[in-house]
Amino acid sequence: MNYGKYKFEQAKKEKEARKKQRSFEVKELRITPNIDKHDFDFKAKNARKFLEDGNKVRITVRFRGRELNYVKQGEAVLNQFIETLSDIAVAEKKPILEGKNLFIILAQKS
Repeated sequence: MNYGKYKFEQAKKEKEARKKQRSFEVKELRITPNIDKHDFDFKAKNARKFLEDGNKVRITVRFRGRELNYVKQGEAVLNQFIETLSDIAVAEKKPILEGKNLFIILAQKS
């Protein structure tokens, strides 16, 4: 057996395996807890587009200054996102507060 031919066949197999892998990105949308209706709709439309492209979406509510006292308001906004995108997406976990950011990751339904 020719070693060069063997190496070529191995490279060909690896290339085929890489083709069949499914890769995705995590796209991030940043919002504030007191987001307006139009801004919310615009972000939801972008999130829907990202999900349809096969990516995961991380929605981050950023609290600045005294806004950290209104974590419940931020959770309500995230739950509204989940409800709006429920036909195409599912939340991987509950909203998580990490420092001054509250976030959730949405993935496309199977």
